[in-house]
Amino acid sequence: MDKKKQKITLALLTAMFLAAFDSTVIAAAAPVIVKDLQGFELISWIFSLYLLTSAISTPIYGKLADLYGRKKILSLGILIFLVGSLCCGFAQTMYQLAAYRGLQGLGAGAIFTVTFTIIGDIFTLKERSVVQGAISTVWGVAGLLGPVLGGFLIDALSWRWIFFINIPFALFCVVCLNLYLHDSVEHKNPSIDYIGTILLSGAIGVFLYGVMVEQQAVYQVIDSIGSLLIFVIFYFVEKNAVEPIVPVWILTKSTILINIVTFLVSMLLIAINVYMPFYIQLILGYSATIAGITLVSMSISWFYCSTMLAAGMERYGARSVVLVASVLLIVSMALLCTVSPETSLWMLSCYGFIFGIGFSGTLNTLMFTIQDSVGYANRGAAIGFNTLIKTLAQTIGISLFGACINMRLDAYFRGQAQFSIDINHLASPENGLSLEQIQTALFSAVHYVFLLLLVISLLNFVFAYFLPKKTEFESQNI
Repeated sequence: MDKKKQKITLALLTAMFLAAFDSTVIAAAAPVIVKDLQGFELISWIFSLYLLTSAISTPIYGKLADLYGRKKILSLGILIFLVGSLCCGFAQTMYQLAAYRGLQGLGAGAIFTVTFTIIGDIFTLKERSVVQGAISTVWGVAGLLGPVLGGFLIDALSWRWIFFINIPFALFCVVCLNLYLHDSVEHKNPSIDYIGTILLSGAIGVFLYGVMVEQQAVYQVIDSIGSLLIFVIFYFVEKNAVEPIVPVWILTKSTILINIVTFLVSMLLIAINVYMPFYIQLILGYSATIAGITLVSMSISWFYCSTMLAAGMERYGARSVVLVASVLLIVSMALLCTVSPETSLWMLSCYGFIFGIGFSGTLNTLMFTIQDSVGYANRGAAIGFNTLIKTLAQTIGISLFGACINMRLDAYFRGQAQFSIDINHLASPENGLSLEQIQTALFSAVHYVFLLLLVISLLNFVFAYFLPKKTEFESQNI
């Protein structure tokens, strides 16, 4: 990799770290923010609006990158993220902070999408293995450093500095990209698909609202039906659009299978990222720092596996790599189902190592396939759609697994105590429950989720089995 590519890589990794750090540090800072600004009832919205706007914008940024160039759109996204961070730092109410977090999410959507589009444009397969492995490691490092650095900034300065610290790094990314990244734009007079953009945004917004907001079952059904109808209209509009946000022709049998596998693996990933630390802290009784260190093994194996993927795909084909990785996910989820309160941190760390290989071998390989499945003119749209699938999977996964946790806790404590199922308040004295009772209940609930993960991993293998066979990875189009 030459020096020019190294500098571009540094800019991309910095941008991705900003988005990853912001996602982890806000959780650690939330209690302090609520205490300062008041409005506890709005705390979920500082997470939800960020997720909503980033999800809606990812496919849009992907298409805009195809029309106007990667450098312009990624720079625009980073600047929006910068402005959102600045506004968050100066927020005076929870309503303002929630709105500004939505603005941050609009910027993050570009980072999540265009970064991988650029990687597919300028790097060889072997270089992509290293760069995308490094990006995965960045997420692991951000997860570990987020609470630590966030706690330091809050204690030494103010919670506002968890947003202000983004500004110099965002400016560095923009300057570096504009100095060293030179991309060509094939569309001289691009046509914007405004109707498609509005319909896609509406469909995703209605769907995520139904998933993220607690409401009666009848309203959730109405939300789901409304979202489906808008998606159907969107499909027919895209078939006749000059420059569709999501080109219908990329939705072949192969790409649909790739996105289904991506969806299932992304559900597994968000569950591990959320419930493994949950298990280590609330059931085993260790600190958040220890939980983060225990899962470092996943980031390490993810990175090193990624660096070897290029050789494996060129020799055995992408499908074979995904199948082997899918088997490892089944094994790792089966091992997870055997854990108990006596399981050592060392064993959990070993399980994390296997997780990393499985996730790298599936998600990274599938991203390589998406990058090579289309030409430059449609790569952004294809990656934007795949990124949207990941976001939807994580949103649905968190809602599904959270509902399972609450259902199991409700069943366990029914008749023993009267309280609303809220993990943060289970240990409150008024419940009249011992620590042992609470830990037993939590273990039962989390173990139920682990069993569900095993089922999802088996289903994932079934879909992965039907992925297209390839002999020449880089030259084969889907």
